[in-house]
Amino acid sequence: MSSYFGTALKLQIFGQSHAPAIGMTLDGFPVGFAPDLEALQAFLNRRAPGQGAYATARKEADVPEFVSGLVEGHTCGAPLCAMIRNGDTRSKDYGNIAQSPRPSHADFTAHVKYSGQEDVRGGGHFSGRLTAPLCIAGGLCLQFLEQQNVQIFAHIAQIGQIKDAALDSLAPEKPQGLTLAPEVWEQMQQEIAAAKAQGDSLGGIIECAVTGLPAGYGEPMFGGLENRLAQILFGIPAVKGLEFGSGFGCAGMRGSQHNDPYYYDESGAVRTETNHAGGIVGGISTGMPILFRVAIKPTPSIAKPQSTIAYEGGNTELQIQGRHDPCIVPRALPCVEAAAAIAILDAILEGKQWN
Repeated sequence: MSSYFGTALKLQIFGQSHAPAIGMTLDGFPVGFAPDLEALQAFLNRRAPGQGAYATARKEADVPEFVSGLVEGHTCGAPLCAMIRNGDTRSKDYGNIAQSPRPSHADFTAHVKYSGQEDVRGGGHFSGRLTAPLCIAGGLCLQFLEQQNVQIFAHIAQIGQIKDAALDSLAPEKPQGLTLAPEVWEQMQQEIAAAKAQGDSLGGIIECAVTGLPAGYGEPMFGGLENRLAQILFGIPAVKGLEFGSGFGCAGMRGSQHNDPYYYDESGAVRTETNHAGGIVGGISTGMPILFRVAIKPTPSIAKPQSTIAYEGGNTELQIQGRHDPCIVPRALPCVEAAAAIAILDAILEGKQWN
């Protein structure tokens, strides 16, 4: 399995949803950095299960255990390695999928690729549970980037048919909650509750911003910032779409509408009057805020009976058991921030260095 990411900063994710532990190794992280482990835990808690009616009832502490890379609270140059012990697993809930794949899960594709030797419990290595170690790595990168005045933050732009306001493309500000408008989050929760009551689920859109990154980071042709971000963001199991700046909206615009005119601001810095490019041109940062949106599919594990097949032959019906999120979007929010931080720091370490 290619569970690796990065060039200068190399990340590996290991484990399965119901294995004794999951974890990550992060090689190439800057030396001498003192991570705030309490802040890291608070970040991980945003992703952790068991948080309200919109999340799975699975209870996991998600406390990282660092086994290498830290000496007296500082990074020492050795690869960072951290594990999270799995505790609240109910593998028996997955007994009926060993012979019948769940629709829109990786059960069938994994069964074919690994000749029936895959771990079906909780989705195995394909589970969203593997985003916990992603958030360990990303949480560390976020802290380092913040010391360099680079901020990464996201909000829920849409759940079902309920939409939040968009971030200001020229000067986005970090939201105080999951949405820019608190009343929108209340409406979204009602939408999630209605879907759950019907044995169904919802998807949505997460909008993310990167501010404070100078111009000049990213490499042509295949090492561009969009390329790097896309690779790691699609490692989040529920992600099905990605757009930067005006995204697919640019297809309906003219060049005179979509182009971002340059100008010098009062401090002499180069800026653009608009930001349809989303802060990236030619795969390289422009110095403007980087903006992108990620589409999250509805949770495929739903209570409704679904049609499927039996591996031994014939069509059948499947009733999914276990504990599942009626909407994964709120818990995916820190995963998107974490993934973006890893990709941005990797590009920085590979390219120009900080002054």
